Amino acid sequence: MLNRNFDLDIKSNYSLEKSNTFGLDIASESFFIVKNLKDLKNILSDNKTKKITVLGGGSNILFTKFLDGLCLKIDLKGIDIIEENKNNVVINIMAGENWHDFVQWCVNKGFGGVENLSLIPGLVGAAPIQNIGAYGVELKDVFISCNTVNIKDQTEKEFDKKNCLFGYRTSRFKTIDKNIYIITSIKLRLTKEKHKYNISYGSVKQEIGNREINLESISNAIIKIRKSKLPDTNILGNCGSFFKNPVINESKYFELKKKFPSLSAFKVEKNQYKISAAWLIEFLKYKGRSIGNVGVYKNQALVLVNLGGATGKELLSLANKITSEVYYNFKITLQPEVEIL
Repeated sequence: MLNRNFDLDIKSNYSLEKSNTFGLDIASESFFIVKNLKDLKNILSDNKTKKITVLGGGSNILFTKFLDGLCLKIDLKGIDIIEENKNNVVINIMAGENWHDFVQWCVNKGFGGVENLSLIPGLVGAAPIQNIGAYGVELKDVFISCNTVNIKDQTEKEFDKKNCLFGYRTSRFKTIDKNIYIITSIKLRLTKEKHKYNISYGSVKQEIGNREINLESISNAIIKIRKSKLPDTNILGNCGSFFKNPVINESKYFELKKKFPSLSAFKVEKNQYKISAAWLIEFLKYKGRSIGNVGVYKNQALVLVNLGGATGKELLSLANKITSEVYYNFKITLQPEVEIL
């Protein structure tokens, strides 16, 4: 087969420092920015023997070592309204669009359903991988389907919501089909009228106060709350919430609640409770604590930060230390929300 790599701007030994929000100076053996589907298929076809790493906004990844193989930065752009009626609108969004910018576009257009997902970092293509969610809303609530390209044979395939196997911060693309498909676009159905506002989280309701409840006020409230809890990645390297909130059964919850009366949790199903991972970490006095070049952010215990000059291994060591102490004290195993490479 004709090798087309000479037509593509492939960079060697490329620093990913500006391509990950932890600001870690890790290099990739090869690096390529994907701007169209043709180039994506060509470069995959010409690099079948190499390990492929797909990079979006770099906001949900922890690099711990030199990246072998080919790193693909997804930069596919475009937002298109493909169906519209009085009540709803169906939108196709390319994977390289910035997620928060897309949410703001929706709010400005009067399209409802994603306003609670304001200021979540990263690109659109990463959203289905872990079924992003915040303040009572998840991507699956508005999701129709996503288009993908198979890394091995470059075939295109569309997955509907059911076949994406969405769960709490997970999907088939994070589990059974990890590293098999590259998401190139997603389709969402949003409301135009009769929006279903969700201000069930007390902090959102409190922030809105006496203002009218609408798409803009909800989005602005969540932006303000997130900014108060999360550091600016340009100032302090981080990837937002490092750990998932663990879900435990009812008997385990009551056992812990008896021992730790201030335990923060809420019921998610009949016999299931979601525990605040931030509460667990803060209880162990890690909030605001630093160890060498890394630490836990002073305003949010779920956020691990690069204090300057940190390595991925230092951050992983801190994460492992926290995980170990949480298990020792509460017999709960914390799971990372970030991808660790």
